[in-house]
Amino acid sequence: MLTAVNKNQLRFLMLCMIWGSTWIGTKAGIEAVPPLLFAGTRFTAAGILLLLYTLAKSETARFKVQDGIRFVVVSILMITLCYGPLFWGMQYIDSGTAAVLEMSLTPIALLVFALLLNEETLDGRRILAIALGVCGLVVLFWPASAYVSLPAAEAFPGASLWGGLAVASAAFTYGYGSVLARPLLRTYPALFVSGVTTLVGGIALLIAAVAFEPGAVSALSGDWGTVAWLGWFFLVIFGSLIGYTTFMRLLRDIGASRAGSYAFVSPVIAVALGAAVFAEQITALDVIGIFVMLSGAYLAMSGAPATDATALESEADRKRPHEDLDNDPKCEIPRIHQTKPAMRGRLR
Repeated sequence: MLTAVNKNQLRFLMLCMIWGSTWIGTKAGIEAVPPLLFAGTRFTAAGILLLLYTLAKSETARFKVQDGIRFVVVSILMITLCYGPLFWGMQYIDSGTAAVLEMSLTPIALLVFALLLNEETLDGRRILAIALGVCGLVVLFWPASAYVSLPAAEAFPGASLWGGLAVASAAFTYGYGSVLARPLLRTYPALFVSGVTTLVGGIALLIAAVAFEPGAVSALSGDWGTVAWLGWFFLVIFGSLIGYTTFMRLLRDIGASRAGSYAFVSPVIAVALGAAVFAEQITALDVIGIFVMLSGAYLAMSGAPATDATALESEADRKRPHEDLDNDPKCEIPRIHQTKPAMRGRLR
């Protein structure tokens, strides 16, 4: 039998593998479909499937109305206010800069909000792990900025500045939402929390896409092409159904800052896939960045607590009608991108 720590470590590795490969499906989709609409339909479909499964298992019978506000806030923060600004900002800054901003700020935001909301305590190991990971990301992604032209050359005054701020804000809304979700994960099964947040956040994204995104209304016809639809199904099944639910379980069991260290491993998977599938070159600088990032992730995960997720989840089911755990906070989510160098593990 695997120990509880091994279960969490294996879940972490599985999450990194999945979210490190989702950029392939995302790239296939957003080349044919407006990105907000593509993401909105993906999360909405995943949410429906997850909730149908939980309904079949009678996992939602004890839902407490007073938790509704937290569910909505978490959904909007982790999905809508993450992906909306992220995609908008990506139009106005180069992909290398976007990668550094998003992937480095996400673990930092997770730790900051976890500390502010008294979900975690600060220690030297976590600080060093995040510092190593951020340094590795800078080494890996920043040189790409020299080879990628701006998607839009200052479409309006200050476009690059506002684009960078939008991408950075996505990391913080994601981090805040993730931390706020953790009390829900102590009370409800991870599948149910994943289903509600992806459905609510996905619907909000769809509304925003139809209202503001050029080409979104016409794309509702579904005439996307085979490649885009294959990418969409891959993202629904692996990126959302499996990946997002796995992240929620890790968030519940090992905390936001440790779970967020996937940001230091999934780019490595993406780089390896880029070399294997698209014959992209791996330079000596890439190798250094990869080594530093993996060192940070190892340092973060080596201190993960030994928690039995299965026991925790069944215990939460037993406590749900009687215990009010709503005064804590925690939760989290993923993102999507484009352009070759920046596709390195930033999509989920």
